[in-house]
Amino acid sequence: MTDSTERLVVIGGDAAGMSAASQARRLRGPDELEIVAFERGHFTSYSACGIPYWVAGDVDERDDLIARGPEEHRERGIDLRMRTEVTEIDVAGGRVRAREVETGAESWTSYDKLVIATGARPIRPDLPGVDAPGVHGVQTLDDGQALLDTLTRAAGRRAVVVGAGYIGVEMAEALIRRGYEVTVVNRGTEPMSTLDADMGRMVREAMEGLGIAMVGEAEVTKVLTGQDGRVRAVATEDAEYPADVVVLGIGVRPDTALARAAGLPLGAHGGLLTDRAMRVRGHENIWAGGDCVEVLDLVSGQQRHIALGTHANKHGQVIGTNVGGGYATFPGVVGTAVSKVCDLEIARTGLRERDARRVGLQFETVTIESTSRAGYYPGASPMTVKMLAERRTGRLLGVQIVGREGAAKRVDIAAVALTAGLTVEQMTSLDLGYAPPFSPVWDPVLVAARKAAAKIREPWDRAAS
Repeated sequence: MTDSTERLVVIGGDAAGMSAASQARRLRGPDELEIVAFERGHFTSYSACGIPYWVAGDVDERDDLIARGPEEHRERGIDLRMRTEVTEIDVAGGRVRAREVETGAESWTSYDKLVIATGARPIRPDLPGVDAPGVHGVQTLDDGQALLDTLTRAAGRRAVVVGAGYIGVEMAEALIRRGYEVTVVNRGTEPMSTLDADMGRMVREAMEGLGIAMVGEAEVTKVLTGQDGRVRAVATEDAEYPADVVVLGIGVRPDTALARAAGLPLGAHGGLLTDRAMRVRGHENIWAGGDCVEVLDLVSGQQRHIALGTHANKHGQVIGTNVGGGYATFPGVVGTAVSKVCDLEIARTGLRERDARRVGLQFETVTIESTSRAGYYPGASPMTVKMLAERRTGRLLGVQIVGREGAAKRVDIAAVALTAGLTVEQMTSLDLGYAPPFSPVWDPVLVAARKAAAKIREPWDRAAS
């Protein structure tokens, strides 16, 4: 290291942080840029999205979820310090304070450039008993390992999942596949609040078909414990649900306590605010990415918090390019996500009905039934496509798809259309691939677009009725 060498400090060793560090290293050698990264956990560069499939047994080994371990990063010239938690950011002094988790030893490290990639934390409601042994959030590999350890030791086979978003739904399936009796307690009427309720109903029916007990419109009031202090049940105002293990699937919040304490700008959802280069607003030498930031929704024009590994890796690439002396931007998202319950595939992109209403858009909706392949071809399976389009302009606003094999990834057609700002009329002319084993002559998404385009063309007073 020479006097002219800059130091990049990275807080967080998963997707965004290590993607940024790796990309910066590709562009600038050790003589130009020293890179120091801090990770409080035991693992780096892993797939948190794969944890439910590891718990279910689809993924055999924990290490299968790790893309690159600490030693691989160190071999590439990154000073990666594991089990070391950053406890303070001194913006004025250009330094961070870190504490070694095992020893408690603390030290300051100066930086010329800083990347904040602290991720998100599972929401733990402030309820009596929520911190009892046997109650788990699932966000990191450490969380997943702790849950598996509990499942191995648990004397009974009863599980309660609190919340029915992506994590809750996926964990409910994982637990029932491990032989547990599973109850899902959900605040909403239907699971998957990322969908409209009419589409969420199909998800509930599929979960009930798996033997999962679904309890809707129920608020958890406390977690009950036994004489040994471990969880024994989850209580609502009306009932108690016995549990040997509880999984919190309520969602996540940006982990921005460090940033808040340092006076960095946060948005309405608690995430860091950045410009298109992923630079923290108002701070020339500080970047942020991954689950700790808010991003621009290209459809609504508002800031959103979306915790997805796809975004985190892209953020890291953008940050690393800019730190390394290049130029890159992250334009925003359209809110695309896919999941599954057994063989039921679930997908959404763009706005739901309530999203569109909240931002003052007038819209039309259509829902169609179709099949994944030509109806006469073996293996054709049903799917439902719901589409939202802006009234009069016909601009595509959102798509939701629920169906069997071949359904979920069709949402990518809509994601591209949303990003391009296409109207539903323009979508009907898209030159999509066709052969009977893959699609009907009219792809289900295009069938929905045709129906939406026809509805948009109706006279205003008829369409509004």
